[in-house]
Amino acid sequence: MSRAPLFLLCLLIAGPQLARAQTDPFAATNARIRPLIMRQRKDAAEGLRPSVCYRHCSTCLRGARILRVIRGRDARATSSVAMKETLPIGIFDSGVGGLTVYRALHEQLPNERFIYLGDTARVPYGTKSLSTVERYAVENARFLAAHGIKLLVVACNTASALALPAIRAALKIDVIGVIGPGARAAVDLRRQAGGNGTVAVIATESTIQSGAYRKAIKKADPQAEVIERSCPLFVPLAEEGWADNEVARTIAETYLQDLRSRVDTLVLGCTHYPILRKVIRSAVGDEVRLIDSGEATAAEVKLLLNEKGLARLTLPTGALERHLCDDLDHFYVTDAAERFSRVAERFLSTKPSRLEAVEVWGEDKLIDSLTH
Repeated sequence: MSRAPLFLLCLLIAGPQLARAQTDPFAATNARIRPLIMRQRKDAAEGLRPSVCYRHCSTCLRGARILRVIRGRDARATSSVAMKETLPIGIFDSGVGGLTVYRALHEQLPNERFIYLGDTARVPYGTKSLSTVERYAVENARFLAAHGIKLLVVACNTASALALPAIRAALKIDVIGVIGPGARAAVDLRRQAGGNGTVAVIATESTIQSGAYRKAIKKADPQAEVIERSCPLFVPLAEEGWADNEVARTIAETYLQDLRSRVDTLVLGCTHYPILRKVIRSAVGDEVRLIDSGEATAAEVKLLLNEKGLARLTLPTGALERHLCDDLDHFYVTDAAERFSRVAERFLSTKPSRLEAVEVWGEDKLIDSLTH
């Protein structure tokens, strides 16, 4: 065979490899070590020791260097995620009602630590303007973020209704309110029942006036029929410990008796109301399904942490078991620490082990339009 046809034959066979080598000088090496890389990553993900030794791999020294670089990057990324897993979850409310959300989170996520802020100096939020609620909420959120949290739960219905966009714009972590989860849980129950029936929402007057629950339910199910009812006396009843006496039963009957035959799902749209679950159940009947927005929020937080790989899989170092309000959770209030502690004991049957009074303030960039 002459040299010319032989050259053309070699070029035809080797041409693609030469072209790849010119564009990627490590192409051949990468092709050989790619299975080793994938094997090492699989071992690491399963928590196993590497079954492939990059130090003495049979490819080449250049391949070994590439493996070491990739392994180093994976280790740094894994370390960063692992460090974030150990951070606590932040919770804030305008007062003490958010403690029922804390309880639900603690029950569903026993390995997590929590930092709770009760803005007791500025309660109630329901009587404040939109710009004021936004400012308070952002200040609270930044206070908790400064303590190092991996996720924020807004355990205040007023702040959830009015300030979530402002909070999310201010932070670089996930923020979950209590209204969306409660509404979605109600719609899910309605669908399980065949898509029929009416959803009722009971809440404070300010939450009802905002229409936040109605909008959230309609967003999840445009066909849902919604009844809203304000029950303002439930909050003082809960805080005074009158959750199961004749006064509470009479008030619950007055507010809710007519709903017994009209609804099949009832959303407890205030974080205080789970304390009165027994008298509420008695007033509406056993056939009506009750939705605790705090429990629904805890369920969504659990899902989100698992999806993002941020869930803590083991108890914190040194903890043999967890209890509500133990010394691994830190509570802050902006006023009336002693009263907060007493109400916490009524709500949770225990006092916070770590409770601290603080001042929360920030740079006021949310100025009411009336001042311009």
